[in-house]
Amino acid sequence: MKVYFVICGGIALLSVLYALYCHWRERRILRRMNEMLEEAIRGTFSEWDFDESLLSSVEAKLAQYLSASIVSERNLNEEKNNIQTLIADISHQTKTPIANILLYTQLLEEQALPEESQTCVMALDGQARKLKALIEALVKLSRLETGIIALHPKKGLVQPMLERAIEGLEPKAAAKRMTLRFDGTDATAVFDPKWTEEAVSNLLDNAIKYTPEGGRIAVSVIPYELFCRIDVTDSGIGIAKDEQAKVFGRFYRAEAAAETEGVGIGLHLVRQIASEQGGYVKLMSSPGHGSTFSLFLPRAQH
Repeated sequence: MKVYFVICGGIALLSVLYALYCHWRERRILRRMNEMLEEAIRGTFSEWDFDESLLSSVEAKLAQYLSASIVSERNLNEEKNNIQTLIADISHQTKTPIANILLYTQLLEEQALPEESQTCVMALDGQARKLKALIEALVKLSRLETGIIALHPKKGLVQPMLERAIEGLEPKAAAKRMTLRFDGTDATAVFDPKWTEEAVSNLLDNAIKYTPEGGRIAVSVIPYELFCRIDVTDSGIGIAKDEQAKVFGRFYRAEAAAETEGVGIGLHLVRQIASEQGGYVKLMSSPGHGSTFSLFLPRAQH
């Protein structure tokens, strides 16, 4: 009987010791996984810091995943740098040739050319300006996406920024006999004046492009508790529902806009500018009934 109790006691003791060992092992695994994640966040993680023969299967797989993630991040950063360098080179190399093409087309326009030659000169001028706009937009976008240009949001009145954007597009709207209305506002927001003006100008430029002659464009501001909403509403061709999520993509052109001038970067740049400031962009539209692009800017500093 005494032997039986000794055996039972030994089994119970072994069970307790095994449970303590399992608990210790589990805590060790969690502690090591936590250390791996912290090192990955700090950017100091290295798979060579660990001896896989001593690691659990989960730890080993996590170490391999983090190592692969770091390699992917390095490759992505390297690719971004290469793209930025490429775009900078293209911008530098094409600036002078494009300027010369525009200069020579202007000189040709002043000459007494046959009517068919004047048509060719006008087409050449239009394509050169389109190429110039494309390269400038690509440079702006790449600098924003790679962090070379940093936005500096600060609290201020939105009206002066909107007035500058509207003033810059008024001649283009007048050329199409459009009504461009802005009732004014005393709303404030946290935004970078220069880049937000660029975003609003892109929205206005799109509204003018895709609204027929004699149409209407309205700019309005609605202050909410957390955001200031800037609406650019037009009476243009509108956008189909299945295309609305795509128009903010880089180089996307809606089917109805295929014949209109543009390179498909403006709205992507607007979304990027809004995002960099803690804001966002929304679209409400239906074919034949115009569109409303809403730019939301935060009202408080993050």
